[in-house]
Amino acid sequence: MAILADGRSRVCIQGITGREGMVRTRLMKDYGTNVVAGVTPGKGGVEVYGVPVFDSMEEAVEKTGQIDISVVFVPAHLVKSAALEAIAAGVNLLVLVPDRVPIFDVLEISNFAKEKSARFVGPNTLGLVSPGKAVLGMIGGRAERAREWFRPGDIGVSSRSGGMTSAIAYYLTEAGFGQSTIIHVGGDAVVGLSSPEVMELFEQDNQTKMVVMFGEIGTTQEERVAALIEQKNFTKPLIAFVGGRAAKSGTRFSHAGAIVEGSRGSYESKVKRLKEAGVHVVDSVSDIPEMAKEIRNSLGGQ
Repeated sequence: MAILADGRSRVCIQGITGREGMVRTRLMKDYGTNVVAGVTPGKGGVEVYGVPVFDSMEEAVEKTGQIDISVVFVPAHLVKSAALEAIAAGVNLLVLVPDRVPIFDVLEISNFAKEKSARFVGPNTLGLVSPGKAVLGMIGGRAERAREWFRPGDIGVSSRSGGMTSAIAYYLTEAGFGQSTIIHVGGDAVVGLSSPEVMELFEQDNQTKMVVMFGEIGTTQEERVAALIEQKNFTKPLIAFVGGRAAKSGTRFSHAGAIVEGSRGSYESKVKRLKEAGVHVVDSVSDIPEMAKEIRNSLGGQ
């Protein structure tokens, strides 16, 4: 099965009546995601693409039943209150799409999520896709494109870049490889589910036989993935491409989570650690499908 979400997952969209919320509701609904409710304070009683809108998460749960996932499309300064409200209402997974969420707000969300045994993806994420089952967020842009670019299969994709998330899945699909789950972990320095935590989820997933990871400079996510492999807590074949080879110390590369300070979080340190752990590190995104073919052949076509 896919990790985090499938066709049965009951989804709510917070901020559903905003411009972004409405556009992405259409994407998710058209793709087949089980969107059962939306929330916008003061807008309760209306519908968006057939989805009933409520004034609060508590009311949404009361009127529609248990909600498994909330996808959040509210302004950055309101993300904390929306997330805490959803977690308090019993939601187990949040997808926090907005960028520029204050870091202390993210830490508060993280603490409350741990207290309630909930998880979140993002902030600053395009979301995730369980091909053929559900889109959460804005990956693909339109349902037709999402169906064309993402195909059900056994390769997991985890990426720190929104653009690269779609690009990797597209290259794999073009080469005949389907995906189990495609996830953009988010571009900020502090995120909910980071790359190593996603690897642990893929390790537990019977559908996933191989994983592709896009990493980049900044933070220690890739080094922690290497440690996970060395500790034998992740044992499946892993292909990795690390962006930011030419970045100098102190350079901001792409977004907030990709900043090199000295040797910490550098391209060289990440590639070195990944290779030491036995990861198949490639020099270009276009090399990923060929590496996947080599690994598949070495496993006897499994």
